[in-house]
Amino acid sequence: MKQKYFVHESSYVDDGVEIGEDTKIWHFCHIQKGAKIGKNCILGQNVNISNNVKIGHNVKIQNNVSIYEGVELEDGVFCGPSCVFTNDLTPRAEYPKGSEKYKKTLVKRGATIGANATILCGNTIGMYAMIAAGTVVTKNVPDYCIVAGVPMRIIGKIDERGNKVDL
Repeated sequence: MKQKYFVHESSYVDDGVEIGEDTKIWHFCHIQKGAKIGKNCILGQNVNISNNVKIGHNVKIQNNVSIYEGVELEDGVFCGPSCVFTNDLTPRAEYPKGSEKYKKTLVKRGATIGANATILCGNTIGMYAMIAAGTVVTKNVPDYCIVAGVPMRIIGKIDERGNKVDL
């Protein structure tokens, strides 16, 4: 039976992965065991999806992004190039905690994460929120808010189409 999604020949998809119809996985990606990727997603070059990660439908992940275990992306999320997710606030190479201790991160429907933004684990990014390029997310981001800076601060409100609105 012909698969209903595309995986470039240079990419690896482990056993036990679910990939939705019309999803495209481009060069040098790795999709690890237990990952679930929805329909009509695009994964750019050099994307890593770790074990048991859940990605909704219509998600676009640009080049050089790693989505680590404990992170969930709902439908319509955009991840800009080289944005970073974490899953452990105090990692140690010599004393690994194991996946049961990872802090969960949720990116809600329609949110946008700009290039080179860093999302510290244990936070929720609200629906249709917009994270500016280079921002460090250190706490929850409310729905429809624009955040920027290091550490992040709310700088405005936005609608579903990306238009700024009055606070």
